[in-house]
Amino acid sequence: MLGLVSPRRTLLSCVVFVSAFAIFAACAPANQNAAVPSTAAPAPPDPLQRFYTQQLSWGPCADYATSESDSARFADEKFDCARLEVPLDYAAPEGRTASIAVLRQKAAGPPAQRIGSLLFNPGGPGGSGMGLVASLAGQLTQSPAGQRFDLIGFDPRGVGASTPAIDCLTDADWAVERADLDVDPSPAGVEQSEAENRQYAQWCTERSGGPEVLANAGTRDVVKDVDILRATLGDPKLNYVGFSYGTRIGSQYAEAFPQNVRALVLDGALDPTQTTIDRTVEQNAGFQLAFDAFAADCAKSPTCPLGTDPSKATAVFQALARPLIDKPIPVGNRILSFPDAITGTVQALYAKAYWPVLTRGIAGLATGDGRILLALGDQYYDRGQDGVYGNNNEAFISISCVDEERITDRAVQADLIRRANEAAPFRDDGRGAVGALDPCAFWPAPPSSKPHVPHVEGLPATLIVSTTGDPATPYQAGVDLAKGLKGSLLTFEGNQHTVALQGNRCIDAVVNAYLTDLKLPPDGTRCADR
Repeated sequence: MLGLVSPRRTLLSCVVFVSAFAIFAACAPANQNAAVPSTAAPAPPDPLQRFYTQQLSWGPCADYATSESDSARFADEKFDCARLEVPLDYAAPEGRTASIAVLRQKAAGPPAQRIGSLLFNPGGPGGSGMGLVASLAGQLTQSPAGQRFDLIGFDPRGVGASTPAIDCLTDADWAVERADLDVDPSPAGVEQSEAENRQYAQWCTERSGGPEVLANAGTRDVVKDVDILRATLGDPKLNYVGFSYGTRIGSQYAEAFPQNVRALVLDGALDPTQTTIDRTVEQNAGFQLAFDAFAADCAKSPTCPLGTDPSKATAVFQALARPLIDKPIPVGNRILSFPDAITGTVQALYAKAYWPVLTRGIAGLATGDGRILLALGDQYYDRGQDGVYGNNNEAFISISCVDEERITDRAVQADLIRRANEAAPFRDDGRGAVGALDPCAFWPAPPSSKPHVPHVEGLPATLIVSTTGDPATPYQAGVDLAKGLKGSLLTFEGNQHTVALQGNRCIDAVVNAYLTDLKLPPDGTRCADR
């Protein structure tokens, strides 16, 4: 999933190598006494050949689990796992390496009908593809995709079970972080927030394995890892399903390796035409629309904790949440802070199915019971019941710092916070915009890519899925990505973040037909919520 803005977050090819070698040789002084060889000298080996030709060693998945939920799912014998070795820095492929963790469920249908591998990425950035496939595999087994493809989940470099893992905060640090308000817009408040953000960047560098790890954690490098994974799986062409941020991986892969694409399903697109600032503001506006839709649905009940007038729901929510700034609610030996109440609400706005839970959470907030909103916040922050945190949020920030445009002007940052608060007033703390620079301003490595419209020649037809009421990746973003990739747009009329292969019969029928037979839907195809 994508994060909301806050003061704290907002192949080398053989041809290229040989060409460079040839130029070097041509510039070297000639040895007038050397014998002329009868044949040309053999070309030097491709520096990536050993990665592309490696053999994956598959085995049980239990040791790959990084959370309680993964431990239970990965124990299933229908899954097997392996590690893919890739260069940590593609500019220095003979140097340090990274290990990409991969989970597989073999195609359930007859071997003669198998098409190949189908790779998945859940988004984030920072989401675990292994966890996604382990959770979806059961319902996909009887689908055409599950019958005809090996389902492949991979944890992108730095994420989950892949190593070196991005690590910034200890579990104890997370408790402090979630209680930290950062709501003081005064010069002293800005200075304090920036000191914390500078410390965060330093911790990430020290605990993740050095600046080289963070410098090469972005999408630029992930797409190269994906191409090596494609080759080691034995697939001449890539079949891929990417959700949310996963659409960026897919579109950048298409740009880098169009000749290696068979099928791309991109669901919940990041708009390639937008700046980071404009996309952040629009995402906040999307969550406000989701909050408004939730409030209108809740208002149908006389017991709605936001009241029966949806136009007043934001003000009612502010009145319930803002007192937490000065007086958080005790929850056992923990607290529900203002940031956690907002985060828990945001978590529930990702899908309409969460709305009843959110209603109970806000009702609890009104009576001094913070358990439900805190539990929703735990889901967002990937905190297990044992108190152990996954690294998806740390990876989110780290990858964003090298993928996105960087803000180094406090006035620009303050204006972004102000615009974000105006776009999503339900989450505004009411204290004014804090113009503190976020951790990316102190990052030890420069951005390695930036949002842009993909320029792709020779790309096969792709399928882009976009949801009218998607809070995190607004509908128009999918329209724009489909246009940029000259792909086919499939519209879902609903209120949730991403939908493909998640049980909607209309959507899944189209997606399966495309994946298995490369059959695209007619222009203007729309599916409705069930």
